Amino acid sequence: VQLQASGGGLVQAGGSLRLSCAASGRTLSNYIMGWFRRAPGKEREVVASITWSGSRTGYTDSVKGRFTISRDNAKNTVHLQMNNLKLEDTAVYYCAAAVRPGEFNYWGQGTQVTVSS
Repeated sequence: VQLQASGGGLVQAGGSLRLSCAASGRTLSNYIMGWFRRAPGKEREVVASITWSGSRTGYTDSVKGRFTISRDNAKNTVHLQMNNLKLEDTAVYYCAAAVRPGEFNYWGQGTQVTVSS
């Protein structure tokens, strides 16, 4: 499966962005999907994940209540709605796909999110 992330940009603190990840090559419903990020000088971390059907989601503590992951398997897309953005959310965001939990083997290119004060 090939993944294409988009939607990043520059936003002021408190603002919102919606990231999208479009898949091609395989049906997205075959995969657990995740959003990851890598901030400058930090290791990559998982931000959110969603199961094959979308029935279950998970978030890292720092984004709970602010970010929402969703998927539309009919359109082969996954979204990450990011609200109340904070300076510490600045990072390159990546979408990834896993056939089995925790095994994210397919990655899109990153999209830069920059939050300014």
